[in-house]
Amino acid sequence: MSKVYGYARISTSKQSIERQVRNIKNIYPNSIIVQEAYTGTKLDRPQWSNLLKKIKPNDCIVFDSVSRMSRNAEEGYAIYEELFNKKVELVFLKEPHINSSTYRKALTEGVPMTGTNVDVILKAVNSYLMLLAQEQIRLAFEQSEKEVMDLRQRTREGIETARLSGKQIGNPKGVHLITKKSIAAKEIILKKSKDFGGNNTDEEVMKIAGISRNTYYKYKRELKCSH
Repeated sequence: MSKVYGYARISTSKQSIERQVRNIKNIYPNSIIVQEAYTGTKLDRPQWSNLLKKIKPNDCIVFDSVSRMSRNAEEGYAIYEELFNKKVELVFLKEPHINSSTYRKALTEGVPMTGTNVDVILKAVNSYLMLLAQEQIRLAFEQSEKEVMDLRQRTREGIETARLSGKQIGNPKGVHLITKKSIAAKEIILKKSKDFGGNNTDEEVMKIAGISRNTYYKYKRELKCSH
């Protein structure tokens, strides 16, 4: 029996994954949600890799948008074709024109032949339709990649503008941003980490606290300075 998976991904801690999950569930309420966090543009994502290992022909993967599959045009198009050739259905809620069903329709239905000399022209039309579908898919990934690059450029320009005008970039040296999440994570580190008398390794405490490696060691340094 075929399965429907919903793949949701965020690349920064400031993003919310719930919106993507909600959008997928609204249309595919029985979909199996696979979530990925803080992965940037790379395709070497553990949850994505696991999904690719178990996906079967006629299964379906639903994305909120093409950028959730990949924001790198070349890699995105390559994985699209790979899954398409494996007969996996791909659905993009915000870009339905590049759903694999649309591409498959262009490849299989086309314009019927007539058995006359006109077929020469009809074959050319069918080839054009196939190329057009391929180009639409490629353009969708290229647009997604461009949006990422534009956002990064605007961010760099904004930081440079702030620096030139004498504004403070980030927190002043020695000042730490305190949030409910950081307080809770630090309490877990103090209680669980072997460095503070606990019984757990660094890797185990990271998983318990639900924080990244960089954040974990940052909090640990701050705790050592204050104790």
